[in-house]
Amino acid sequence: MDFICRKMIGLTLVGVTMLGTAGTNSIAMDTVTKKEERKVKNVIMMVMDGTSSTATTLARWYKGKPLAMDNIISGGVRTYSAESAITDSAPAATAMASGHKSNSGYVGVLPSLVDSPGVDPIRKRDQFHPVANVLEGAKRVGKATGIIATSEIQHATPAAFSAHHYDRNHFDILGEQQVYQNIDIVLGGGKESLLPGTKETSRRDGEDLLKVIQDKKYDVVDTKAELMKSKSKKIWGTFSQRDLAFDMDRQSTHPEQPKLAEMTKKSIQTLSKAQDGFFLFVEGSKSDWAAHQNDPIGLISDVLAFDEAVKEALDFAKKDKNTMIIAVTDHGNSGISIGNSHTTKGYNTTPVSAYIDPLKKAKMTLEGAKRQLKDDLSNIEEAARLYGLDHLTSTEQKQLAGVNNKKEAATVFTTLLANRSNIGFTTGGHTGEDVFLYSYGPKKPVGLIENIDIAKTVAKTMGFNLNRLTKNLFIEAHQAFKKAGTKVAINRSDRENPVLVVTRKNVKAEMPVNKNVIRVKGKEYQLNSIIVESDGKFYVPKEAVRKFQKYAR
Repeated sequence: MDFICRKMIGLTLVGVTMLGTAGTNSIAMDTVTKKEERKVKNVIMMVMDGTSSTATTLARWYKGKPLAMDNIISGGVRTYSAESAITDSAPAATAMASGHKSNSGYVGVLPSLVDSPGVDPIRKRDQFHPVANVLEGAKRVGKATGIIATSEIQHATPAAFSAHHYDRNHFDILGEQQVYQNIDIVLGGGKESLLPGTKETSRRDGEDLLKVIQDKKYDVVDTKAELMKSKSKKIWGTFSQRDLAFDMDRQSTHPEQPKLAEMTKKSIQTLSKAQDGFFLFVEGSKSDWAAHQNDPIGLISDVLAFDEAVKEALDFAKKDKNTMIIAVTDHGNSGISIGNSHTTKGYNTTPVSAYIDPLKKAKMTLEGAKRQLKDDLSNIEEAARLYGLDHLTSTEQKQLAGVNNKKEAATVFTTLLANRSNIGFTTGGHTGEDVFLYSYGPKKPVGLIENIDIAKTVAKTMGFNLNRLTKNLFIEAHQAFKKAGTKVAINRSDRENPVLVVTRKNVKAEMPVNKNVIRVKGKEYQLNSIIVESDGKFYVPKEAVRKFQKYAR
């Protein structure tokens, strides 16, 4: 096994002097938490999705003063996946949540392909195996838990901290698992994916998960006002059918929606009442979406919104003194640069204003301006002005005149603004550079680390072992119920809702997929973990075996 010695800034990451990328995919024992070691009471894990360091720099110049994150920068993070130097959000979040590298699109499960140097080959029997995440671990040690996102809550990054499936696009599966995880606070978008219907992300299995959420005694809130008034310990915020608005657009388009900082503050206020502490995951989701669109305005808006949320977390942590904050991006995106071909000559004398002043003219992000654009494009110059493109030159007017649809308009808008502000983009996709690590509080990680080290740090500081937890929560069903005389089958009569069926001595137990439920002798019992189907196999917690044995006597 290869080990890499990493020099840390002032102290070694989580007190361990040697950490390696090898062995990241085998389900084996990792560092065991010492009982005498003092644990951290609260952990706030924050991710600004798809944000290269240049975007953070640009946001700082735009703001005109330091960011809250600047005060807690502590190192860097390597982001590669099990198969590529450039990661997708799903394996990136899986690494940070579970401590295991994975493949593109895989949420909370091990890879089926390993092609990156330094990552151990994956054993056939371990491929697609669900792996426990830090939120599940926090629940097991008695902590309150929460997840926040400005995208659909079922999106890849929040899902990796709360669900398990090999296809990030299955919002129906990921969303159902989240509902049955019994998380205390869930705030974000994605209401459409909780309800049956015919829309793009509507549920196809006919189950009304919003009713299930209400039956579970959540205070379901749809607006900022309702969120702020809530006194409940369990809150589910459904603030949008899909994603939430960018901060820059919100006042004009969705003033009823809360900001990321407001959701963060309310969640901390609620979760901090828990006697044994809490784990909170927070994602600023749409910086990644803006980067994909090469939209510097959307990037700036979301970085600044995320930074406000970081400030809320820091304000709490500084008073609490027993809270660890980790803030990071999961990967770079767009290859954004301050400087482009226009500054090849004269870059050293080009003032900050040449980059920032053109951006300051924008009143809305690309998303906001595009939504103001009429289908017939008759107001295209008006929409362009909202995006900061005023006083068009004759060349710019010709470019706009040649636009045939909204998609083309978006491309022209971003190209013109990038030219005006001397901003460059090399791609519309993700990038593979190391990213900044921001951390604060006791036992915080520092130095250049692997993304998998984040999960291991969080688990160690909260007092549990992720690999042992995986062995408790996700046992392959045939192996779990291998006692003589026990039969294991899968009932797929309802294609969208398969059920694991276990029988012995005329006693039958049923465990519906994606739920934390077991039915035995006509009675239904809750389990401490969800039933997961991955690549055709069912995985159950040890508690399911114990309950079956108890009631099958």
